[in-house]
Amino acid sequence: METLIFDLAGAVGDLTRELGQGLAGMADAVQVQPPPPDAAPALPVGREGLPSLPGGGGGTSGLDLLNADRPGGAGAAVPAAKLDPVSLFLQADWVVKGVMLMLVLASFWSWAIIIDKLWRLKSLFRRADTFEDRFWSGGSLDDLYDRMGHGPRDPMSKVFIAAMREWRRATGRSGNGGSLSASLSQRIDRVMQITMSRELDDLERRLGFLASTGSVAPFVGLFGTVWGIMNSFHAIGMSKDTSLATVAPGIAEALFATAIGLVAAIPAVVAYNKLSNDIDRYARRLETFSGEFGAILSRQIEDRASPRGEDGGHVGHPGTRPAQDV
Repeated sequence: METLIFDLAGAVGDLTRELGQGLAGMADAVQVQPPPPDAAPALPVGREGLPSLPGGGGGTSGLDLLNADRPGGAGAAVPAAKLDPVSLFLQADWVVKGVMLMLVLASFWSWAIIIDKLWRLKSLFRRADTFEDRFWSGGSLDDLYDRMGHGPRDPMSKVFIAAMREWRRATGRSGNGGSLSASLSQRIDRVMQITMSRELDDLERRLGFLASTGSVAPFVGLFGTVWGIMNSFHAIGMSKDTSLATVAPGIAEALFATAIGLVAAIPAVVAYNKLSNDIDRYARRLETFSGEFGAILSRQIEDRASPRGEDGGHVGHPGTRPAQDV
């Protein structure tokens, strides 16, 4: 039994040695020898040198197979996102689109108010200059009232017409000069103040919209920006791609809303300040004229109250024009 075991062990050892010698010979046979010094250099293999795929039908190479997995096929590039204003609006979320439309409409309406108020104030100052030249020309105020008629278009003429109408009603209803001096002057002043208040209220109409646009539009645009950035971060999380090409379009859309808000707010604030100053200057001019005209009518009432002051209710010329800082 022991002799059989030793014989088997010796046979296994001989087999192992023979296998080792055979593998060593195969390695020597496949070893690559270095090229001789005078050999020509190897040329790079181009696309046409690559083997064609079976069934490719026209020389489809391995590079084409790698590019075939990309969107658009071989040689296709990823399209860049458009960042012009129209594309930013069309690519934005519906909430951001609503914010942008609201701000654009507010900007258009603000400019319409600005142009209308500037044109109207320029016309009112020009008409006020013309009326004051006629008022202080030295002619009769009754003649001026008759020439102007009952449909004046500027506030200063309306103040004059209202005061003269009250004067004629009072003088035509009572022939007693003493009764006129008791309350007519106060009534005329009250009529002029009411007329001025009504005209200035009409002149200041819609200025509140400019003030609201100037103060609220930036925050409305900021709301659109915050909403757009939230959507951008959500899209980044869904795509798991933080590259600039993925982040930039959404951030640009969000910031575009803030830009529109500033475009709507800045002209509204500047125009509101200018228009307010011009209207205050015009209001002071009306108050000055009202005080001067009230003083002229008060003198006329005192003259009628005196025994030698009966003149039939007519108002003479107001005299020379006092110095004014308008």
